Amino acid sequence: MILIAGGSGQLGSRIVQLLTGRGLQVRVLTRDPNRANALRGDLVELVAGDVREPQAVEAAMRGVSTVISAVHGFAGAGDCNPRTIDRDGNHNLISAAQAAGAEHFILMSIHGATADHPMELFRMKYAAEQELRQSGLAWTIIRPTAYMETWAMLIGEPLIATGKTRLFGTGENPINFVSAADVARFADLAVVDPNMRGVEVDVGGPENLTFRQFAQMFEARIGKQGTISQVPRPMMRMMSVVMRPFNATLARQIQAGVVMDTHDMSFDCAETSHRYPSIELTTLAHMIQRDYGDRISSVAA
Repeated sequence: MILIAGGSGQLGSRIVQLLTGRGLQVRVLTRDPNRANALRGDLVELVAGDVREPQAVEAAMRGVSTVISAVHGFAGAGDCNPRTIDRDGNHNLISAAQAAGAEHFILMSIHGATADHPMELFRMKYAAEQELRQSGLAWTIIRPTAYMETWAMLIGEPLIATGKTRLFGTGENPINFVSAADVARFADLAVVDPNMRGVEVDVGGPENLTFRQFAQMFEARIGKQGTISQVPRPMMRMMSVVMRPFNATLARQIQAGVVMDTHDMSFDCAETSHRYPSIELTTLAHMIQRDYGDRISSVAA
């Protein structure tokens, strides 16, 4: 049995589909089973539970040989945040996996995770990485760059729907974007390939693009020039502080925009592609056609 925590999310649902496509049995731990209804099938068991609750995690871990943690608290509200999900939730998963005698733990982390990163999510992912390394479990750590599907929703979809979008900061800092579908394939491979145990894999896409280039790629596919505005960096810094007591989620998102506009977010995928040639990395243009082709055709018409 393979337990996937966060299996109903953008990444986790893709991992479920790949593993069941191999005929493997999967148990999905999710706070909202209704959200995961589309995953139901003969090989998929849905279990309601929260990684913040040790007893729920222990119950879900029974009979499990492989654990995949695809959880994240970046967009969560209230008590659902990187500290409680990415650090403490992963602590609960690791502890339960140890107690249950699980054979393998696959952690979906993030590229650039360090103890002193300016973003809390990166620091909490790093803490989970360190605990997993010291746990005695066989482990695999997968560290993807920014998901292009996430930023397509934030930047591309408004262009399709309204012809307008907004960039965070200058929009001129190169960022590496990777498709969640490709990251899922690395997790799938880690399940079946023993050579991926005890391995840390940084996964990025084939392109480093600025937010402006990202938006322009959608414009090119639509065939129409849209209106691209910007949120000034000083305003973002101020809002990330002012909003923290009232809306911590929005404050985290604004701070992420500042970091992505000011830090090195690029990545060279050559080494990873050389090590894992069976996984062909998706370009942004291909993702746009794959996920938005029908909508863009109707807009262009």
